[in-house]
Amino acid sequence: MDDRGSSFVAVRRISQTLERGNTCHSNSAEVVAGSAAWLGRGLSCVCAQRRESDGRSSFDLTPSQEECLQRLQNRIDIAYDSSIPEHQEALRALWNAAFPDEELRGLISEQWKEMGWQGKDPSTDFRGGGFISLENLLFFARSFPKSFHDLLWKQEGDRSVWEYPFAVAGVNITFMLIQMLDLEAVKPRTIIGAIFLKFLSENESAFDLLYCITFKLMDQQWLAMRASYMDFNTVMKATRRQLERELLQDDITRVEELPSYSLLTR
Repeated sequence: MDDRGSSFVAVRRISQTLERGNTCHSNSAEVVAGSAAWLGRGLSCVCAQRRESDGRSSFDLTPSQEECLQRLQNRIDIAYDSSIPEHQEALRALWNAAFPDEELRGLISEQWKEMGWQGKDPSTDFRGGGFISLENLLFFARSFPKSFHDLLWKQEGDRSVWEYPFAVAGVNITFMLIQMLDLEAVKPRTIIGAIFLKFLSENESAFDLLYCITFKLMDQQWLAMRASYMDFNTVMKATRRQLERELLQDDITRVEELPSYSLLTR
């Protein structure tokens, strides 16, 4: 995606032959140009726009919740930088998790299109979500490898001829969650954001876990709606609504208790 968010790529599916506490606990595809825009830093999308009806009153936080939020915000603020060795290694680790039997020829390579990046340099797509979007994908691959590969290879359900690109969709999900949870605010200004911070104070990996749940839920919505690539924003809106409904359930005290968590398999 370029800085104007003027285009995106859709992936044509091909046959696959490859196989609540008060403390913070640290713990080969063809492509086609499309006219709808993927998210970029500073861009807006119908799936991620904040609703005008959202309340503007803030919710008070405990000191430990403030610390947890600050740590997550620090992660969000880190831009992907291809000159930083840690970022390079994370990108290589993602490739190795996705394609353990295929050697990566370089951090800039046509091979990246196999994962659903728009070009041969994934760093150009990270503008939409920063380094945390790479961390989210890597967490997903390591924590739920079966679900990760099922989505990467589109192995479940009756798929569209033109599918969403896996990796770029992942960046969109990171961006959508940051907006939905209002994570760049000093204090949460919505009940959804306040609920999530209680989860975060229980488990510092709550955002990464919620990312995995959201990715799997998005794919479920995609299949239920028999969507194609031009329907991506509609699918993301439906995913957000379902996620909000689950977060608002009275008996949910941890991310792992969300109904859609059961969609994930290791």
